[in-house]
Amino acid sequence: MNISVFGALAEANRLDMVELLLQGPMSVNEIADRLHLNQPQTSKHLKVLSDVGLVEVHKVANRRIYKLRTRPLAELDEWLGSFRKLWEERFDRLDDYLSELQGQSDRDAPAAP
Repeated sequence: MNISVFGALAEANRLDMVELLLQGPMSVNEIADRLHLNQPQTSKHLKVLSDVGLVEVHKVANRRIYKLRTRPLAELDEWLGSFRKLWEERFDRLDDYLSELQGQSDRDAPAAP
C-alpha cells in the first residue's frame, strides 16, 4: 500500500474530490464547479491525487477527464480490514466476558419468594 495515499486524502478538498468522483468520471471544470473551487486550485489537487495513483486522467479534445482508480482504494480497504478483524475479535471477547458476568450475577442473585 502506498502510504502517500493517506497524505493526499488528509487534505479536505482532495477527499471531497475523491468522494465526488465516486459518482463517475468528471472534468476539471465540473469538479471545480461542484466544489466551489477555482480551476487552477482544482488542477493542483487532482495532480496530487494522480501522483499517488488515486485518479487517472484522460484527454478528450481540450478537456481532461478524471476518474477514480479502484486499486489504491482496495489496498486501503484491505489494510483497514486487518484492524476490523482485530476489533471484531476484541468485541467478541468482550461480549463473552459480559455474558459470563451476567451469568455470575444471575447465580448470585437471591431467589424470588
